[in-house]
Amino acid sequence: MAAMKNLTASSLLKAMQAKQYKVFEGELNLNLIGVRHTDTKANSFNDLLCVLYQQDGKWQLVSFKCTTDAGTYYRENPCNLDGTAVLAAMQHRSLWTFGYHQGKYPALVQHKPVTVYRDNNNDNQLDCENNLQRGYFGINCHRASANHESKQVDKWSAGCQVLANPNDFNKLMALCHQSRQQWGSTFTYTLLNQADLIPNKE
Repeated sequence: MAAMKNLTASSLLKAMQAKQYKVFEGELNLNLIGVRHTDTKANSFNDLLCVLYQQDGKWQLVSFKCTTDAGTYYRENPCNLDGTAVLAAMQHRSLWTFGYHQGKYPALVQHKPVTVYRDNNNDNQLDCENNLQRGYFGINCHRASANHESKQVDKWSAGCQVLANPNDFNKLMALCHQSRQQWGSTFTYTLLNQADLIPNKE
């Protein structure tokens, strides 16, 4: 957990480079990076959604509490007959654009095909080994409650990347709108596992 709490721009860049993922450079050219905690059974917002970008030539990092996993409800009661969607840890190029989550409020919505695992054994443990699928599954980035920070994932995610705090979500969307002016309306999303993080040795 310490690696998650002490996450720095440098350690994220090293992890991205070690995986040979594209790192977007330039003023406010956003790198949206999720970090999945090793504890995937928690049904809590124990993951991070990080925004890594350059401003005045220096790397900036903002991170928000989120879940990269479906809540327990949808693990035990999948929406899809093939099983609950578990976003694969990899770089998903041009995954999101601006739209409305379930037609209700502005969010980042799926724009390009995405790779997911299908967890179909209806328990609370995520299975990320078999049953890979690629396609359009409505894997969005949105918030949980509009009014307060949420503690439990429950029904807030069936596979989407969901921020716990609505104020954090508003900050994320504001950064995306700033970036849009120069870099366009699509955003690549890179999902790392906590084990991918490379500790700073400074």
